[in-house]
Amino acid sequence: MNIEELSKSQLLLLTILVNFVTAVATGIITVSLLDVSPPFVTQTVNRVVEHTIQTVTQAAPAAVVAATPAPSTQDLVTAAIAADASRVVAIYSGVTGTSTPVIAVGTFLPKAGAAVTAAQEALPKQVLVEFADGSFAPASLSKAGNGYMIYGFADGATLPKVTAPTLLETSTLKLGQTALAISADGAASTGIVSQVTKDGVRTTLPAVGAGSAAVDLSGNLIGIAAGGTPGLLLPASGITALLTATTSAATTTPAK
Repeated sequence: MNIEELSKSQLLLLTILVNFVTAVATGIITVSLLDVSPPFVTQTVNRVVEHTIQTVTQAAPAAVVAATPAPSTQDLVTAAIAADASRVVAIYSGVTGTSTPVIAVGTFLPKAGAAVTAAQEALPKQVLVEFADGSFAPASLSKAGNGYMIYGFADGATLPKVTAPTLLETSTLKLGQTALAISADGAASTGIVSQVTKDGVRTTLPAVGAGSAAVDLSGNLIGIAAGGTPGLLLPASGITALLTATTSAATTTPAK
């Protein structure tokens, strides 16, 4: 049969057959040569094969990581709420301690070694702070003003190890941005940033209790509930300003 008379399918099959026979023959010849070759040649070939296998094996995890799906919105929400919950603190009177009810809730700021809450006239200067892990530490009012009260802990105080939140600047907030909060009774709430004004950050969150923190999907602090008006937050940027201020306001401004 003349090869020019073969169809495309027959030519393809012929090519595959030739390649297969060539590969088998090459393998047989290679094995035969290795059997009669000096030991150092065999060792060199084995090293090349081992190195190739190691290279492929090391490159495989990178491909697996690249294929890992991004976290879902639900995963982000649950992680952010968990981070927020780990920083919730209950504030008791420093005189009566836990023998009397909680007088306020707030948020633990690990980097500052302090706890922040919304200003209230009834809050004393000396308090006992209960952390989310059940531990306690006494604290003293260190700074107050513009609706905030910040209590500092002693240098030698044993404080829990939790993830420190980023205090978001008001200018970075966007309308429609997700806001998450945990109320004083431990209930989780979701909402969005609806307006940013000079009076504070307004959200669609329900009344969660003065001092309760609101965070974004990354667990960063948007602000703390001002109390009184549902959804109104004292912005986190105000906490940053108060922490970095050299002096504190002489009198506190109660939450509106």
